[in-house]
Amino acid sequence: MADGTGKNRNQDKLIHNKLFLAVAALCLLVAVIGFVRFSYGLYTDKKQAEAGLSEGQELNLASGKTQDGLIELDGKLYRRNTAVRAILCIGVDTQGELESYQASGVAGQADGLFLAAQDMARDTVRILMIPRDTMTEITLFDLMGNELGKDTQHLTLAFAYGDGKEKSCELLQEAVSNLLFDLKIDGYLAANISSIALLNDEVGGVTVTIQDEGLDSRDPALTKGSTVRLNGKQAEIFVRYRDITKAQTAIGRMDRQKQYMEAYLKQVKEEARTDKTLITRLVKDIEEHMVTNMAKDQYMDMGLAVLNSQQQIGQGDFLTVPGEAVETERFDEYHPDKEALKRMVVELFYKEVK
Repeated sequence: MADGTGKNRNQDKLIHNKLFLAVAALCLLVAVIGFVRFSYGLYTDKKQAEAGLSEGQELNLASGKTQDGLIELDGKLYRRNTAVRAILCIGVDTQGELESYQASGVAGQADGLFLAAQDMARDTVRILMIPRDTMTEITLFDLMGNELGKDTQHLTLAFAYGDGKEKSCELLQEAVSNLLFDLKIDGYLAANISSIALLNDEVGGVTVTIQDEGLDSRDPALTKGSTVRLNGKQAEIFVRYRDITKAQTAIGRMDRQKQYMEAYLKQVKEEARTDKTLITRLVKDIEEHMVTNMAKDQYMDMGLAVLNSQQQIGQGDFLTVPGEAVETERFDEYHPDKEALKRMVVELFYKEVK
């Protein structure tokens, strides 16, 4: 009887051991499966993340942008040329002292937009003229100043949505940077209509030949074909006049603005040879009509660099954003040629990564 009982105990023990081993094996199998699934999950997540990153990089390259500040063109990468500063110059269509506005949309518009590319290494400057009606993405606000998001609108309106001073300039700077493939703009300087006559008369007037019809409707002396030494009021007419009953006259007057700037810079250089305080007086004349995010010594140094440069600024130093003027039922528009513009931006502000 005892032998039978012992035998049964041994069998029970054997069964118990087998059951334990089976459970242990099952647990091990579950653990292995869990580990494999976990590892596979990490692997697929990593691959998906890499694929997403790669796709994002491809999208950036397709738009000419990369995440680390490089720009791609024709399969080559370019990095910002730190010797060339980008300074946004803004002409505002208001008069008198620049004032701040509380309501959005009433701060005036950017009537003239020029991006100066100042090469500090070569002591030269080139000017990219940007049509005010360029269609690009800007930030929109309601009358209370609440941001509504972004939309493609006339570039000139970016200034109007601000406060008429710093905020307006910052919004415009953001829009121009976006237009130019996220180009970092090193500073801005905005001045209104009142500055034109002051700057003109401080150098004794500027001589130009009238090449357009219609200006004599504002001043009889400004007849096509006449060579005139412009006084302050005439200078304002010369750079601002356009026939609003005709299409694309804002584009057309840019040639006059280019003509005036070239003649003005030549006149300033001549006057500065014998008048060492000229640049100081020019700045003092327009201080209440301007706003800038640059320190005074910075823009003074820039002005002196231009005056003292051996460069004879001519037509070849003025560039215009390439594109097409389009007339719609309500407004004139200017549609930039993105590919041609990217080449221009790279040529002005970047150098190839070797």
